[in-house]
Amino acid sequence: MEIESASTKEILQWACSAFGKNIAATSSFQSQSVPLLHLISIVCPKLPVVFIDTGFHFPETLAFKNDLQARFGLNILVARPAIDKKELIRRYGAEPYYTRTDDCCRINKVDPLQQILENYAAWISGVRRDQTTTRRKLPVLDMQESGKLKINPMLHWTSQDVWDYIKRHRLPTHPLLPQGYLSIGCAPCTQPVHNSNDERAGRWMGNDKDECGIHLDLEKGRKSRRVKVS
Repeated sequence: MEIESASTKEILQWACSAFGKNIAATSSFQSQSVPLLHLISIVCPKLPVVFIDTGFHFPETLAFKNDLQARFGLNILVARPAIDKKELIRRYGAEPYYTRTDDCCRINKVDPLQQILENYAAWISGVRRDQTTTRRKLPVLDMQESGKLKINPMLHWTSQDVWDYIKRHRLPTHPLLPQGYLSIGCAPCTQPVHNSNDERAGRWMGNDKDECGIHLDLEKGRKSRRVKVS
């Protein structure tokens, strides 16, 4: 199989067959997450889906996660930071998500994911090439410095593909979508987007940051290493 030209369903089938119980997926449970979660529920319903509960999510995101879990029968694993909000504020000040954004993301997102991924050899992500300049360069099979294989089965999808799939299958969207929240992360770092073609324009608004660090191989500046499927 030529993995770069394979469909998302074919990639999921290959990944779950190749890794068995040694693979997990990650999801932020926003509107763009729905097609991949729907496909996982069809192709490999027992696949663990990791949700990183930073403690700063919108209540609507947590409710949407619960709704999708019930609808699709997802096997969700929740990862949480090693320190709570009180300790985070003690170390970095009252609003670390504004003043120490990289540290805040590392502690609340990157580190918890690293910890849970210790149990797996590979992980599936729903990133797309049309989302950021960094993601534009990613291969479908991306070997990480940690030795974990990151699998990106949605890379070739566009934003329009996502919405078309949701409409075609009559799937739900995040409750905050009607208010202009096209891409949703932690509540303090997410703003509604109006009159913009960039769905991620509301993330870390006013900051040149466009990634939390999870999709940078958990390290800055690393070049992707492509993997071939024999």
